[in-house]
Amino acid sequence: MQTFNQLDINGIYSYADYLMWKFEERVEIIAGRIFKMAAPDTRHQKVSMRLTLKIGVYLEKSACQLFSAPFDVRLPRESGQNLDNQKIYDVVQPDLCVICNSDIIDARGCNGAPDLVVEILSKSTSRKDLKEKYELYEQSKVKEYWVVHPSEQTVIIYALNEQNKYVTNGKFLTFGDTLHTAIFPDLTINLADIFEED
Repeated sequence: MQTFNQLDINGIYSYADYLMWKFEERVEIIAGRIFKMAAPDTRHQKVSMRLTLKIGVYLEKSACQLFSAPFDVRLPRESGQNLDNQKIYDVVQPDLCVICNSDIIDARGCNGAPDLVVEILSKSTSRKDLKEKYELYEQSKVKEYWVVHPSEQTVIIYALNEQNKYVTNGKFLTFGDTLHTAIFPDLTINLADIFEED
């Protein structure tokens, strides 16, 4: 059985390769490059669970569905790649994602762009989340991308504009602010509830 350490870290891999791997480490592939995922810490998990509860309750009577990691999201960069795993070079596991088009959900996860992706930063993932994943989600036309920073107690929302580029109002939402989102106008989240300390 192949181990993670036997992989060429500089190699280019596809979703077909990903399906063959049996090692214990969780990984993501972005532009064919492999990224090892670190185990989340307690603060990350608390923030993730609180956001899951808030968004989940809001979506209870909606056709949209909420998923949390580990949940594979394949993002084909070109049309016509849906059935060819050899040509899919982006497979990620967002901390949370909301999908309103049930046609892109299958037994292996999601094959296409979610409507909303939430990534919760940690020291080991912040560069990947702020650069590689930002660019991937923008190119894949994920409508909104929330970047949550637990230790700083901030959230920044990136939303696609008419030119399919991410824009933000430049404001970091922080403890005590209320989060509003364009794609779900009735959803409001008080960030004091998300970042509250025990």
